[in-house]
Amino acid sequence: MNNEKLRIGLPLLIAVSIVTGMFLGYQLRDRMPWNNNSNSQSFGSPLDEVLDLIETRYVDDVNTDSLTNVSIESIVSHLDPHTQYIPAEDVEGINEDLEGRFVGIGIEFELLDDTVHIIHIIQNGPSEKAGLKTGDKLIKVDNLSVTGKRITTDSIKGLVKGAINSKVNITILRSGETKLFTISRNFIPLVALDAAYMLMPSIGYIRLNKFSETTYEEFMSALEKLQQSGLKDLVLDLRGNGGGMLNEAIEMADEFLGGDKLIVYTQGSHLAKKEYKGRRRGLFEEGKLVVLLDEGSASASEVLAGALQDWDRATIIGRRSFGKGLVQEQYDLSNGAALRITVARYFTPLGRSIQKSYTNGNESYNEEIFSRFNHNNMISDTIIAAKGKQFTSPNGKKLYAEYGIQPDIYVQFDTSSIDFKLTDIYEKNTLNNFIYKYYISNHDTFDQYKNVEDFDNGFQVTPIIYNKLIDFVKHDQLELPIFTGEEKKVFFIRLKSLFAQQIWQQEGYYKVLNATDPIVLKAIEKIKH
Repeated sequence: MNNEKLRIGLPLLIAVSIVTGMFLGYQLRDRMPWNNNSNSQSFGSPLDEVLDLIETRYVDDVNTDSLTNVSIESIVSHLDPHTQYIPAEDVEGINEDLEGRFVGIGIEFELLDDTVHIIHIIQNGPSEKAGLKTGDKLIKVDNLSVTGKRITTDSIKGLVKGAINSKVNITILRSGETKLFTISRNFIPLVALDAAYMLMPSIGYIRLNKFSETTYEEFMSALEKLQQSGLKDLVLDLRGNGGGMLNEAIEMADEFLGGDKLIVYTQGSHLAKKEYKGRRRGLFEEGKLVVLLDEGSASASEVLAGALQDWDRATIIGRRSFGKGLVQEQYDLSNGAALRITVARYFTPLGRSIQKSYTNGNESYNEEIFSRFNHNNMISDTIIAAKGKQFTSPNGKKLYAEYGIQPDIYVQFDTSSIDFKLTDIYEKNTLNNFIYKYYISNHDTFDQYKNVEDFDNGFQVTPIIYNKLIDFVKHDQLELPIFTGEEKKVFFIRLKSLFAQQIWQQEGYYKVLNATDPIVLKAIEKIKH
């Protein structure tokens, strides 16, 4: 499993990656009819006739499957931006992400210098149980060599994934010595929970990266543990969370809202209105609640935030969310592909549709999030002037439709952010590769820290480390940008958080980064006052 996905945590990259991901049709309704082919009848005869004539009469051999893909994609391109044709080769990966697991051996790896480096071992996974370690180099998989320039990330994934309980022989290089391991493949979780810890006495923090089939379960487990640690108030971080399973968001909302309050309803031309209400006593119906959003928060994230905002249950802090209020269902097709088709709109309890306009075409829709930067909508001291219909919450708060979820407290986007200066270095994964290699070469330095708190208090990014990074970047034919004094200070915090991520994964990253995150600090301030 490539580590790139787990590395994403930077403000600008979150926005870019989430927008890209959403246009794969990443959001689903509360039910997933994976095998429902009742609506997947063959297309009208003109299309079939053309393809048949090409296959039987055309001068050259043609892959008609690829032509079918193009024709279907052309059709759905005239619909909304979230109706998507998913080619057969992409279906498995997309379904795995929504299901929250896949069958594999439990490693994260990176291709460095034509060699597969194991950069992390999944805790309690098959590889950890077999004895693999971070820093091992993968040499062979079932006697097939996996070194050299022709090796790709996808080819490695194809070799190490397989049927549940099937065995795979892994040959690794460790400290100059080759070792052979036989590993039984098993389910590997694709966790939705990035971090859950106490920001300070009585204030807990939970960050979710998506709404998959396991999100509600992960959230409840984390919340219960934090309550045992003294949690009274909660910061729920949904920044960069592009959504997923609607039902998971509904279940979470029920934990915050009392009684049988309406959470969301859906309605479409061919789908009757359906209301989703609270059904039980929630685990956190009292206590202050802050929800963090940004331009990468979409769909199920907006359902949850919208319900809490409409009922005055939470304070929303951050920036305006993406604005996706369409509901998809997925239908399997006879060729192994799938059609994810929009079947309804969802509405918040007050009746708000937060879907932003796509009347100017998909290209304009896709670029809207970037136009916010250009028109200062990311950095305005006040929320953008709303043009949609106005609604009023029970406590008199003015809310708006059509433009996503607008925060109650707006926190500016820093246009001087170092991320703009580091785009090339991020694209080549140079920074993360440096972090990994430096960590492997300096185990003794990092091993003295037993937890993130000790690391945060004791470790400092020194000028020596910075100079090593400068040299490392040059090997990728790149250069570090010239930083101002304040920018270098921010960059050193970023480096420190990435070192923490290398050791303690996402929770380590956010524990270090959140200590100076202006949106998190604003959330703490709001709760304390």
